Amino acid sequence: MNDTHTDAGDLAEYGYRQELKRTLSPWAVFAIGFATISPVVGIYAVVQLGFVFAGPAWIWAVVAAFLGQLLTAVVYAELSSQFPMTGGVYQWVRRLGGPRLGWLVGWIYLASAVASLATVAYLGASWLHMLFGDGTPSATTHVLLGVVFIAVALAINLLGVNPVKHFLNAGILAEGVASIAISVVLLLFVRHNGFGILFQTLGAEAASKGSVLAGFLTCLAVAGWAFLGFDATTQVAEETEQPRRSVPRALLRAYVFVAFTVLLTGLAVTLSLRRPEDAVSGRTADPVLAAVTDGLGGWSEKPFVVVVLIAFFACAISIQTYIGRAVFSFARDRQLPFSSTLATVGPRQIPYVSLIATAVLAGLGLLLGLNGNAAATLIAFGSGGFYFIFLTVAVVALAARLSGRWNPAAGELRLGRTGLVVNALAVVWLLFEAVNIAWPRAELAPAGGSWIQVWAVVLVFSVLFAIGLVYVAVAKPHTQLPQNPAPEKVKVS
Repeated sequence: MNDTHTDAGDLAEYGYRQELKRTLSPWAVFAIGFATISPVVGIYAVVQLGFVFAGPAWIWAVVAAFLGQLLTAVVYAELSSQFPMTGGVYQWVRRLGGPRLGWLVGWIYLASAVASLATVAYLGASWLHMLFGDGTPSATTHVLLGVVFIAVALAINLLGVNPVKHFLNAGILAEGVASIAISVVLLLFVRHNGFGILFQTLGAEAASKGSVLAGFLTCLAVAGWAFLGFDATTQVAEETEQPRRSVPRALLRAYVFVAFTVLLTGLAVTLSLRRPEDAVSGRTADPVLAAVTDGLGGWSEKPFVVVVLIAFFACAISIQTYIGRAVFSFARDRQLPFSSTLATVGPRQIPYVSLIATAVLAGLGLLLGLNGNAAATLIAFGSGGFYFIFLTVAVVALAARLSGRWNPAAGELRLGRTGLVVNALAVVWLLFEAVNIAWPRAELAPAGGSWIQVWAVVLVFSVLFAIGLVYVAVAKPHTQLPQNPAPEKVKVS
């Protein structure tokens, strides 16, 4: 009897009624995860800085980030298998680490997610301008084009779950064309460099005061951005058929497939560049577009831009989808101001008020793009905030596992002792990478930027954490939680 009725019964045991419509198949959940991680968005956020700080050897930083984040993805898969609820990290930490910590994690998660939507819209705006205009857009134009991204993502989400599925399928097709097919063509027919170049820096260490190690660590901090978003699959658990099985499988499949695509594209671009030293020096501002247009011809520029744009729009739509669900889950537990309004589910069985609210917040975040330095701060925090969440979830899961408060064997995904080893290794990796991302680096700050940009991740996170602590102390949101009639779901003998 693994049907919708059983899924709703599982949800009722946690104190919730089925409000969202269960129409997402395993493929649809995979599509949400794939579009959110997005190899196209990931590679464009990493490749330019990767060349600048590590040269052609930047690809090894991506490999390291992939392996480290794979550990995190496995921990998330185990948790999603046992707690099939919308809300993801907030729900897990609340149940395993306590309601106060759960609130703080949920708060930082929402702030990071809104920052990531604004970041994707800001990055996508450059491609939208490239399609219709020439040169570099003004700061105002750039922000307005970013607003277009957010508005389109919101409009499609407000149409309901089925239109979202169709657009994400188009996004996956675009990703396949833009990433896999073109990468294969470049590797087979347009390769200008041998594999030995992957072990060279071509002088990139000069950007890190001559230290190859420092350059690699900086590159690794940037590479972490390419592997964010796999947890989007957990936010639609209450709209998924058989979520205990479907969600963790979709999460891992989406992560591995995106990682393969990112590595393939990175390899193809690096081996296909006519003058990789120009990418290191910054004379080639866009190594991917340069590799494609030089290899396939100038005619390919506009079609390639269109395909990349579709992928960026799909990513924005998917991010908007999961942020809206995260806010809905938070508000349903009466954890936010105006919770009753934010938790409203419309006739299409979607949390439309939460979707609108998060789109407005992301639009306000885009206003930072009027100042290039502030935009860099937004991008830095989007990455650093998520890694703090990853670390907190992994630590809480490990502590609960060791203390006996959580028995992962109760879920569909059962890894036994291997799960414990993976969890411990994930904590080590995330502690290292969180510090690495937050480490103040003048070379990652915009030219002429102040010390505020250098310390952006630490400062923004500290402010948000302080606000969260004050809200917990004053508003006491943990006292507003609904009663959970099934605490045995957390502690299994």
